[in-house]
Amino acid sequence: MNTAAASGGDGVAGVQLQEFAYFVVIDLEATCERGRRIYPQEIIEFASVVVDGATGEQLAEAFRAYVRPLHHRELTDYCRELTGIAQADVDAGVDLREALRAHDAWLDARGVKNAAGGGGGGGGFAVVTWGDWDCRTMLEGECRFKGIIGDGKPEYFDRWINLKVPFRQVFDRGGARRIGLEEALAVAGLAFEGRPHSGLDDARNTARLLALLMRRRGGVRLAITGSLPPPPRPPSQLVAIGASAAATPAAAAPGVGGGGARVHYCQCGVASRVGVARRPGPTQGRRFFGCGRWTPARGAVCSYFVWEDVDMSRPNPRP
Repeated sequence: MNTAAASGGDGVAGVQLQEFAYFVVIDLEATCERGRRIYPQEIIEFASVVVDGATGEQLAEAFRAYVRPLHHRELTDYCRELTGIAQADVDAGVDLREALRAHDAWLDARGVKNAAGGGGGGGGFAVVTWGDWDCRTMLEGECRFKGIIGDGKPEYFDRWINLKVPFRQVFDRGGARRIGLEEALAVAGLAFEGRPHSGLDDARNTARLLALLMRRRGGVRLAITGSLPPPPRPPSQLVAIGASAAATPAAAAPGVGGGGARVHYCQCGVASRVGVARRPGPTQGRRFFGCGRWTPARGAVCSYFVWEDVDMSRPNPRP
């Protein structure tokens, strides 16, 4: 974990008054492989910079934590080349829960969490991302899968500003949802600074684009664009897996997926399906958790599988 200097914002004077006193611009990098998705994908770099909502300037320090993956501990050659993250960085990193805790403390120490409004502007802060992936998919999915719930994951990550939305409004780019950060900067007349796919450099450049949008053409008043739905209900069905490839629904077993039961999440980040082994043999009748997106037609989407009576805290717990 370290801090790094950040450059000031770009653009002209005349910043639009904002609803928020600060914007916390985050960028996450995750385990990856060329041409295919890794299950489970895990965050390996957590970076953020803070932008003053009154001036558009970045705070002098930025936050970066390297996060140690639990399931795919050895980074692929492609991942190291893409992100610039070395194996030694993640080996010396912290787990995701500690990274979230450290980031929250970092914001608190700088007065961001309890910021009051002033000069006609608003108070508090909003999380800003380039796209919905960071908060909606990656962070939420991994936190669910690893059981980081309640106080473990701060609630402010449940709502965010996808900067692609105001960018599209200002630059009239109908396909902005598919535009990359480098291209967006070029459209805005800015050059990318640093290394693409470095979490910290991506966060800094997103913050530069944010400042430009606040100042351009009288400025844009930024508002929340995305949020997470309420937590899903526990699974209500058992899936019976027979000797054949097909499976049929079965009645829920007592204490499994009922009210008050703990919800387990698969590597897709959704509530897992509870099943019972039907194949004759020593495991017949044994209950397990599997991919929550399983269907009879396509089977499982991810490789998540754990017997109900196996310690869920262990990596790769399949016996």
